[in-house]
Amino acid sequence: MGKRVTVVGGGASGLVAAIAAARQGAEVTIIEHKSCVGKKLLSTGNGRCNLTNLSLTKECYHCSQQGFPMKVLNRFGVEDTLAFFGELGLMTKSKNGYVYPNSEQAAAVLDLLNLELERRHIRVLLNCEIEQPLQKVRGRFLARTSQGNISSDVLILAAGSQAAPVTGSDGSGYQLARNFGHRIFPPLPALVQLRCSGKYFKQLAGVRCEARVALYGKERLLASDTGEVQLTDYGISGIPTFQVSRFASRSLSEGKDVRAVLDFMPAMSRTDVKLFLKHKAELLPDMKCRDFLTGIFHKKLALVLIKLAGIPTEQPAGRVTDTSWEQLLNRIKSFEATVTATNSFDQAQVCCGGADTREVVPETLESRLVPGLYLAGELLDVDGCCGGYNLQWAWSTGYLAGMDAGSE
Repeated sequence: MGKRVTVVGGGASGLVAAIAAARQGAEVTIIEHKSCVGKKLLSTGNGRCNLTNLSLTKECYHCSQQGFPMKVLNRFGVEDTLAFFGELGLMTKSKNGYVYPNSEQAAAVLDLLNLELERRHIRVLLNCEIEQPLQKVRGRFLARTSQGNISSDVLILAAGSQAAPVTGSDGSGYQLARNFGHRIFPPLPALVQLRCSGKYFKQLAGVRCEARVALYGKERLLASDTGEVQLTDYGISGIPTFQVSRFASRSLSEGKDVRAVLDFMPAMSRTDVKLFLKHKAELLPDMKCRDFLTGIFHKKLALVLIKLAGIPTEQPAGRVTDTSWEQLLNRIKSFEATVTATNSFDQAQVCCGGADTREVVPETLESRLVPGLYLAGELLDVDGCCGGYNLQWAWSTGYLAGMDAGSE
């Protein structure tokens, strides 16, 4: 009989870890405290499941131990992931490097993983709560649960982070790791919306537009990204906002001031925008300023930009002063807002922070502190950009942990 392996957490990393361990001949049990496995997986990619990304570089991941993520991903990367799911029967397709199941259904990915659990005779305990701290007693791991005691040779912690707790990632995994002596960097929301001060945001709610979002701490650029930004009644959302949000989370947690600067015409230089505005004013001198930006921006945004520039809405464009045009240019190219907070863990896709990767072997994900203990997935202090990178991290860490945990 092979090893007995217990996997805590039935999310993306836990499922792959269980399958990999079972393929090595191990007897595997998954402990999941929700009523089904893979609940968070179903919501990824807006229900389409962005499995991975063909463009995978070190810049796509953040970690306090620089270099750790790529040491893992170089051992089990995108091609390995595609091969793994291909063996399960999944057909995939790429959209500009973003990889999805051909059916564009996250449920199809989960269905195939569940079929493999059955095929490998992996025991899945649902609605199962761990009632006492996990222990290692005389070389074996003991889990006292609401469905009885479970003893195993090896333990894989894949309980997720604190992001999207409704899906099961309630942060409980951090304490499980901490009980074994692992250091936990405080988790903070990442890939999340930013809350900003300013009464004008209520007027802008629902506007979507192409923009560059740049975050500054004092005068230092923290991060920037360009794409479709969504303006809300409390601040900013959309993928560019998500991509930079971890830097806002970290700075705000340290008590530092954070500014968001939006460029609403990122494809044009400041000089070109200035010339464009001047040319339009010369072409249409009698046009009222309330209509001047119509056809360029959403009407709500156009009016806010005009008002914040101090230009009367009824004033003809031909009578606007050079100083006022400069003010409008500033609002278009450098729209500033003070970031006051991120949205909560409830809205976050992932967390920044987690188990210190210096205490984990990157090639196997085994703990350096406790032999036979493995840590995988979002539990670790690694967070990726939007675009399939966090799921790739789950697949990679889960597979490597499972393969090593299940081997004799």
